Amino acid sequence: MQHQKLRPADAASLDVAELRRTLGSFATGVAVATTLDSEGVPKGFTANSFTSVSLDPPLVLVCVDKAASCYGAFASSNHFGINILCEHQQHVSRAFASKSADKFANMQWVAGITGSPIFPDSAAWLDCELYNRVEAGDHLVIIGKVLGFGHAPARQPLGYHRGSYIAFGSES
Repeated sequence: MQHQKLRPADAASLDVAELRRTLGSFATGVAVATTLDSEGVPKGFTANSFTSVSLDPPLVLVCVDKAASCYGAFASSNHFGINILCEHQQHVSRAFASKSADKFANMQWVAGITGSPIFPDSAAWLDCELYNRVEAGDHLVIIGKVLGFGHAPARQPLGYHRGSYIAFGSES
């Protein structure tokens, strides 16, 4: 079997659409990050970059696009929530991925310990205080220390792969 040597992509000729398709090959869960702006107005976005970082201390991270309408709120807030959506919450994912001015219209939420909006119908949630922020290209990486969390084992998570929602199904 012949092996070809892969060449690094030339940054000047990088096909962004093809890179997006390549990155979309990684199946992920779907999460909505939430916070309150300086006036106490809830803000949020559907996050395609969320991960656990550490158990000791308990840290998670989320990446917010600098072009997002809620960027200012997340760049200045000292807290945020992560809502890991379940299969029946595609409408929530779509609402928070949209350009809608009021993404929280008709959304049921409660204030977490930090005040961050938490969706009680989610598969899981985390309430975090700011631990660190890191500038990274066209995104801001926000690392939070988990202060509160919960999960509903009976709820199946919502997945996303190659531009479409996916179902993980029940465990056997």
